[in-house]
Amino acid sequence: MSLAVLFSRAREGIDASLVCVEVHLANGLPSLSIVGLPEKAVQESKDRVRGALINSRFEFPARRITINLAPADLPKEGGRFDLPIALGILAASGQIPAQALKRYEFIGELALSGELRPVKGALPVALAARYAGRALVTPLENAAEAALAGGLRIHPARHLLEVCEHLTQGNRIPPYVAPPMADHPPQGPDLADVHGQPHAKRALEIAAAGGHSLLMIGPPGTGKSMLASRLPGILPPMTEDEALETAAVLSISDQGFKIEHWRRRPFRQPHHTASGVALVGGGSNPRPGEISLAHNGVMFLDELPEFDRRVLEVLREPLESGRIVISRAARQAEFPARFQLVAAMNPCPCGYRGDSSRNCNCSADKVARYRNRISGPLMDRIDMHIEVPRLATEMLGRPADESAEASASIRARVAAARQRQLDRAGRPNSALGSREAERTCPLEEKAQALLHRALEQLQLSARAYHRILKVARTIADLDGRETIQPRHVSEAVGYRRLDRRN
Repeated sequence: MSLAVLFSRAREGIDASLVCVEVHLANGLPSLSIVGLPEKAVQESKDRVRGALINSRFEFPARRITINLAPADLPKEGGRFDLPIALGILAASGQIPAQALKRYEFIGELALSGELRPVKGALPVALAARYAGRALVTPLENAAEAALAGGLRIHPARHLLEVCEHLTQGNRIPPYVAPPMADHPPQGPDLADVHGQPHAKRALEIAAAGGHSLLMIGPPGTGKSMLASRLPGILPPMTEDEALETAAVLSISDQGFKIEHWRRRPFRQPHHTASGVALVGGGSNPRPGEISLAHNGVMFLDELPEFDRRVLEVLREPLESGRIVISRAARQAEFPARFQLVAAMNPCPCGYRGDSSRNCNCSADKVARYRNRISGPLMDRIDMHIEVPRLATEMLGRPADESAEASASIRARVAAARQRQLDRAGRPNSALGSREAERTCPLEEKAQALLHRALEQLQLSARAYHRILKVARTIADLDGRETIQPRHVSEAVGYRRLDRRN
């Protein structure tokens, strides 16, 4: 048989599109060509495959070899096609049987010795193979990640010879059995370590319960970064779907996915010099950026006004939609970006406006220019704005307060409130649409009047109205109330008072 067909997968966003690897041997001068939009790393696989076959004591056919990676209009990248190309050459030349190939999908990079090396994006491949009903042959290092898909036969191999023996003699590589996953405790430092700041801690709890975005404004050294770093420790546990989505994004990224991070919410903190591409993703073959790497987790932007204004503006769309679409001339990729934004900034360029310990030397014009670096539409999309004042001098140097509430107890309240939201609407309050918010956020009559009066006095937008409504719904959920009461609205409005402050 001079033709062999195998199945593999190419990366397309966070999806893994099916690729048919067709290998044909024909008479003519010995050559090997790969067609089907292969990038440089795929073109170089011909040399890796030749070396791996020869060093594994197989015969490399001295014929005209054509390898087609179909569909032809889908770009192929990386070394993941080395294994299926090598097996296709062996099957087309009759050195291994071709009958069993259609039951499997293959990924893996080959060393010149024939050893299998891990590739990126094993989890999306496993999810797609499970849906297609085929088993997956993968390098041993990728087996644990691929097993997260569940319901899939995975055959991990260390060497090309193991795969060939499995296909020749049948079931020589036993299916991978994943060890039981240990429950990882919440990562990060404890909120009890933060001295004082009860108002900020309360805002952090509300933001965690409803998935709301948060902006903290205060002088340097008041604990804004400490508070932000402790938010992941009070977030509710990830669901199975959330964990798979987050792991799939990390799997295709340059940093890769580590199995010990399973079910841990990501915490990303890009530097203020980061570009728009670094935040949203990009490249000729689009890759996820910081907002996608923070999917189902937290992205903390410290020194918010120091970011380039055009960079910040790219956050507006994903804050509303929870996804980002990257378009290029030849292709388009969509990545999930349902992240929780936490930002921090100083009240003025020198940082000490309103600080009782030091005098501010910034003029009103300088303060206005500083704050205008953040556009009104972006500020309008941030659910909660709070001030973080400086601690009293006598509180510094004190031992840790034993009565301070630990992250574990706050996390229990947050998880209970989030479960109420999922039972009611199937999503956190922050993700509710305007119609859903009005339907699922019933207001008592006095609470309705209070909210309308606050909108008029603060001159807030319709978007701000719905955001206040959703924050009030979260406060009511933490309080265990079915309806939103005036005190819930009053507290929610208090987190928007900085909207119009000069």
